[in-house]
Amino acid sequence: MKLLFLGDIVGRAARDAIVADLPGLRERLGLDFVIVNGENAAGGFGITAQICNDLFDAGVDAVTLGNHAWDQREALVHIEREPRLIRPINFPKGTPGRGASLLETASGERVLVINAMGRVFMDPLDDPFSAIEREIDSCPLGEVADAIVVDFHGEATSEKMAMGHFCDGRASFVVGTHSHVPTADAQILPGGTAYQTDAGMCGDYDSVIGMEKEEPISRFLSKIPRGRFTPALGPATLCGVYVEIEPGTGLALRIEPVRVGGRLKQTLPTISE
Repeated sequence: MKLLFLGDIVGRAARDAIVADLPGLRERLGLDFVIVNGENAAGGFGITAQICNDLFDAGVDAVTLGNHAWDQREALVHIEREPRLIRPINFPKGTPGRGASLLETASGERVLVINAMGRVFMDPLDDPFSAIEREIDSCPLGEVADAIVVDFHGEATSEKMAMGHFCDGRASFVVGTHSHVPTADAQILPGGTAYQTDAGMCGDYDSVIGMEKEEPISRFLSKIPRGRFTPALGPATLCGVYVEIEPGTGLALRIEPVRVGGRLKQTLPTISE
């Protein structure tokens, strides 16, 4: 199975880039499944039903969220009826939506997508480790699920790394989101789980983590908000991770970073015929 995960979508420039580039990427890489983190897709804050549907129409199979999950109020309703839209699993009991979803590829392979949020320098949600363990135990890799992907939305690299090793051998791929900067540590852990601390963002990198520079710089200088954060609208880089997964075991065979368009150095995996 060939899988692509794209990091946090920040605003319209990133959405437009995904709509333009993802169909070609699916064909070029022979992708079976595509996941994106969409928690900053609507003007940098949350996601709407229309944006979610536009992403699915472009070839996305699942959308994960994070700490901005509810910034657009309509998401509270849309998430109840859309199983491909997944919020952090460790929100309190009774929160709308689901923190994991077992989805199928076009060829019928079953992919369990889990979203969780870290607690270091983040909102104090329920324990993400025990929540993920319960989900994996109820849908084991190689038995119920052909692949398991964990989007761990967190601030601290240590917490993300701990989650990777915690899931090693029990998940196909653990990837961090939230910090909007791609890390250089793509690897397969000893137990066979692919891992990268942060996928980076899909957005304009001539910015402050995807936002126009002036307001963030002003706040750092004065500590006084002078306006709204607004997404930068320059050419977007699609940042993410490509993973190949072994049939039967569901463990990773290969992991490669992906960067397409915009300002960053471009990289795509070479796919043999």
